[in-house]
Amino acid sequence: MSKKVLVVLSGYGFWGEELIGPLEALEGAGYEVVFVTPRGQRPVALPPSMDEKYVDPPLGRGVTSAEMAGKVRAINASPRLDKMINLSTWFPERPYFSAPSLVRELESYYNKRDEAWKQLEPYAALLLVGGSGPIVDMVNNQRVHDVILGFYKSGKPVAAECYGVACLAFARDLEDRKSIIKNKHVTGHCLEYDYHDGTGFVGVDFNMGPPPYPLEYILRDATAPDGAYIGNFGKEISVIVDFPFVTGRSTADSYTTGRKLVEVLDKGLTRYGW
Repeated sequence: MSKKVLVVLSGYGFWGEELIGPLEALEGAGYEVVFVTPRGQRPVALPPSMDEKYVDPPLGRGVTSAEMAGKVRAINASPRLDKMINLSTWFPERPYFSAPSLVRELESYYNKRDEAWKQLEPYAALLLVGGSGPIVDMVNNQRVHDVILGFYKSGKPVAAECYGVACLAFARDLEDRKSIIKNKHVTGHCLEYDYHDGTGFVGVDFNMGPPPYPLEYILRDATAPDGAYIGNFGKEISVIVDFPFVTGRSTADSYTTGRKLVEVLDKGLTRYGW
């Protein structure tokens, strides 16, 4: 089996531990990690995820240890994240339906997507790192959806954390437009963890206030009728495996998400946490 994992990072800020946790788990198990961003830009960690003094408002406590803050600052400043695959030049963009030659353009799009899917063959799994940045350039990004579908249709594991889980809810085949997590069990950022104010991004001077959507509600709807959103509010860790999906709720779940992804890859784990 291939020992490479593709990791998607936002160009508008990822949460540091949500990269470090799975990265250490994967590399510790001998996997090579390859990074991609939506437009090939260098990703940057969100400032609070590098600050051990930051207090998370919904939880009323710090969420980043001094050790973790140091690890995130180190990778953020290192050349490790300098070279990214550019998703916008790798996967094609679906044409507008107002295109003058729609049928021909759709044929071209599907042919190019098939070729791009072939280039996913060396990868054993996909990981979507969370934070607020994915809200901007990953969640409703058709190319990201197509990457997810490529792994999904090949029966390979897809892991996602925090707001990265929203990408799974919207990754849908154009033919039936049904979410790939329909009838599946997932976790993700629960309503109780959402900010009242202060949702921020890297590279833009903009405070969105609260998140633009309650992820919990989206996941509850997308997993219906026979799946479930499992928030585990009040429990320290929330990670769910319902093959091929591995989902982590938030920052504290990062290491467990990485370890469970390794168990899926190396030990055939198909169910955990429900």
